[in-house]
Amino acid sequence: MNKNSFKAIVAAIVISLTTNAMAQQKDFNYVVDRFADIEVLRYKVPDFENLSLNQKLLVYNLTEAALAGRDILWDQNGKFNLAIRDLIENIYKNYKGDRNDPQFLALEKYLKQIWFANGIYHHYSMDKFTPEFSKDFLKRQINLLPADKKPADKETQETLVEVITNPYFVKKKVNQAEGEDLILTSATNLYDGVTQREVEEFYSALKDTTDTHPVMYGLNRRVTKDPSGKVIEQVYRLGGLYSPAIEKIISHLEEALKYAENPQQAKVISELIKYYKTGDLRDFDTYSISWVGDTDSRVDFINGFIESYDDPLGMTANFESIVNFKNLEASHRTETLSDSASWFEAHSPVDPRFRKDEVKGVTAKVITAAILAGDAYPATPIGINLPNSNWIRAEHGSKSVTIENITQAYDEASHGNGFNDEFIPDAATRELIDNYLFITDNLHTDLHECLGHASGRLLPGVDPDALKAYGSTLEEARADLFALYYLADPKMIELGLISDPDAYKAQYYKYLLNGLMTQLMRIEPGKNVEEAHMRNRKLISEWVLEKGASNGVLSLSKVNGKTTLTVNDYPAVRELFGQLLGEIQRIKSEGDYEAGKNLVETYGVKVDPQLHNEILERYSHLSIAPYKGFVNPVYTLVVDNAGNPVDVTVAYDEGYIDQMFRYSDKYSTLPR
Repeated sequence: MNKNSFKAIVAAIVISLTTNAMAQQKDFNYVVDRFADIEVLRYKVPDFENLSLNQKLLVYNLTEAALAGRDILWDQNGKFNLAIRDLIENIYKNYKGDRNDPQFLALEKYLKQIWFANGIYHHYSMDKFTPEFSKDFLKRQINLLPADKKPADKETQETLVEVITNPYFVKKKVNQAEGEDLILTSATNLYDGVTQREVEEFYSALKDTTDTHPVMYGLNRRVTKDPSGKVIEQVYRLGGLYSPAIEKIISHLEEALKYAENPQQAKVISELIKYYKTGDLRDFDTYSISWVGDTDSRVDFINGFIESYDDPLGMTANFESIVNFKNLEASHRTETLSDSASWFEAHSPVDPRFRKDEVKGVTAKVITAAILAGDAYPATPIGINLPNSNWIRAEHGSKSVTIENITQAYDEASHGNGFNDEFIPDAATRELIDNYLFITDNLHTDLHECLGHASGRLLPGVDPDALKAYGSTLEEARADLFALYYLADPKMIELGLISDPDAYKAQYYKYLLNGLMTQLMRIEPGKNVEEAHMRNRKLISEWVLEKGASNGVLSLSKVNGKTTLTVNDYPAVRELFGQLLGEIQRIKSEGDYEAGKNLVETYGVKVDPQLHNEILERYSHLSIAPYKGFVNPVYTLVVDNAGNPVDVTVAYDEGYIDQMFRYSDKYSTLPR
């Protein structure tokens, strides 16, 4: 299948819009927009109206702090992104021609794509978007812009046109291809003018292997060179890199501080402000320890440089923020799991040398997201476990969350999309999935975030960055395997979290089906798997298939001409999950780079082209977008005649285009 055929399939998917979810949810329209390979949804924020006024004001100011960092992520994702966003938005706003013209519609599609990806590179494949409008059309529209809306000079204009229209110019945000210089071949703006070898040597010289409390090197830094050619770090901080945006974030955090629920939460916000001012990673560790210790507040948040998936070396983190509050009723299950954390660690199918002797401070809850921002918007995780520092997790614990109003929105919007009928021919398995997939999906996330990431330990002297570019994939695989293994354990029945001992089979089947087959719908023909979570799922599923196929545990076979997954022995699948968990934990604990690399490259990267073509063809008849994301609710501060805040209201009626333009107007903080 060529790329044109792939585009035709995507177009067919777009035309076949989902209507069932909307019909079933007469009181709430989950689906907002549909374009390219993306469906944009909205989510509810249940119980917001029942928060106290101070809690509402805290949420409001934290959401403002979250949105103030928007430009940081755009710039991290590529140095041309902000200028291109401004240019395409200005053309869209000032366009005087027929808005049904195919060239304009192509520009509108491109604008929606870069909004969704926070830049010109696809958020999953990392490939640069290829616009369907012509280079001449773009140039003509630039010439028609008012003088104050055009790029600063002719050279800048020509550069932006080249970046947008030349598919080979800075073509990939993050390259993970083995054997290549991952920094020189990646367009991410986390490094400038340095090679992979120079960066690795720079950080190797900085690290003290005897330090038992190491900072997360590179977390909030861009690595570049000074005028003399010396490798240096530019720090994200007030007065440093991204200072105008950070100044706004600090201002909103200072306002939020007035409404802190208790002294511990006030301490957390104050220490985060200090860290933003200094950029000192020791200050970040201090903040992280205080954040882990804040277990009594109902309102919570993350704000800062958190996850490093978009760094080809897995060190520098993107800006991200989620503001949330505790779902009191649903948190019962996560609290039950966290209370039993020591039992799970002690019974793990992992060599005792690699287990924690004592599990400290694992707290977990189900949350309601109030705002998504930075790298969590529009596409968002459904669970979080932080902090990422290994020694903080070991000595102070971690906090884990499942974002249930997001999983609920996904579930509601997927009703009646035809997936189960197409890919699960067995009626009994479909019934299991209908009955138990939602709860086992949530429990899988709970176990992954609450216990999986919090489990295991590094051996003394092992560098936390020893697995390099493979670290993110292997860490996600480790947490997924922990969750999959324990989802089938009788302990889940004993704890009252599952009522049917066969419920876990719904998650096992869907997980393996996704890893082996259905996630391929997100990849263009001829491409390998590159995103860390997709590699993780493929690695696990392909390894289990290879080990289990020879003795009939599971198989892929043709049924009526369609490749079908059959699982004959679910307990044996569980044992295979346990074996692989043991090996990946060993790899992480010992820092065995070569073994980790071999696992990922053997099982997690290469795609069978025949199976891939089949999956794309089967999806083309379904009304399912490969990727989904969200628009945020709109919060409005209500004041009395004296200007005193008396309420915060929430509304769900803002469209995708309207929200993106409002964010660009209100939260543009960085110079272009």
